Amino acid sequence: MEDLHLPDCSALISTGLDEDFAYGPDYTSLATVPGEARCTAEFTAREAGTIAGLGLIEQVLDATAQRLSQWGVVTGPTLADAPTPTITLHSTDGDRVTPGQVTATVQAPTLLVLAAERTMLNMVSHASAIATQTRRWVDAIAAAEDTGTPGSVKQAQVRDTRKTLPGLRALQKYAVRAGGGANHRMGLGDAAMIKDNHVLAVGGSVATALRRVREHAPDIACEVEVDTLDQLDEVLPLHPDMVLLDNFALADVHTAVHRRQALSPTTALEASGGLQLENAGEYGTSGVDYIAVGALTHSVRVLDIGLDFS
Repeated sequence: MEDLHLPDCSALISTGLDEDFAYGPDYTSLATVPGEARCTAEFTAREAGTIAGLGLIEQVLDATAQRLSQWGVVTGPTLADAPTPTITLHSTDGDRVTPGQVTATVQAPTLLVLAAERTMLNMVSHASAIATQTRRWVDAIAAAEDTGTPGSVKQAQVRDTRKTLPGLRALQKYAVRAGGGANHRMGLGDAAMIKDNHVLAVGGSVATALRRVREHAPDIACEVEVDTLDQLDEVLPLHPDMVLLDNFALADVHTAVHRRQALSPTTALEASGGLQLENAGEYGTSGVDYIAVGALTHSVRVLDIGLDFS
């Protein structure tokens, strides 16, 4: 599994709190909860999945405490004496969870927990949804390999794309790693990616596009998207770092793997387009190095996680 160092989500957290506090403080809680009240709250999975983003709990609580201080909200005998929350994690990002499983426990001022609740749940539930979806793809490929799928050469890694929501990319891609997947480019400048529109811009030759990228940025890894086996044959003699097989039928993927082995064995292959969880095993054991799945980030449903006082 790739590095699971949680990215800096301070700007994302700030945006979430800006939305919740846009019209004033939490009047409901201020009217019903004494300032000195403390609670024990549990983050509980309400369905099976893979957890991710638990480190955000502390970050959101810290940021929310600062907001409450700005509003003059007292969460202890005085503002200066507000007790520090105690957070106990019962799971680690990347762990599988079952319905009813408590993943984290928070002991903190009740006003603080209520003010931070929605931002914490939104972020952890979304990250966990992506980790859960990624794990499904990883498991599908592993299961196909175990059963000896015909043509199996290696187990491909599941990779994401840049189909992420603005502001959420670092967290979404972290969640992919938590689910056992790997990351594609984080932005436009950490690798080159020649797509069909770039090929059209240079007159229709994928080889010409690759040569120009190498001339312009010789030290940058370059991936080339091809739509046909003819384009693959055109580019393989130039030994690109990676070739993306876009919308290739499975039989053509097998052909591409054989041609790669013959013409440029150091070139990695990635299958993309038209992939479904149902055929992940076949593509993932076809001999390609990666399968790219945009749905990991752009089409997930949140993992149902509750925050319950005990």
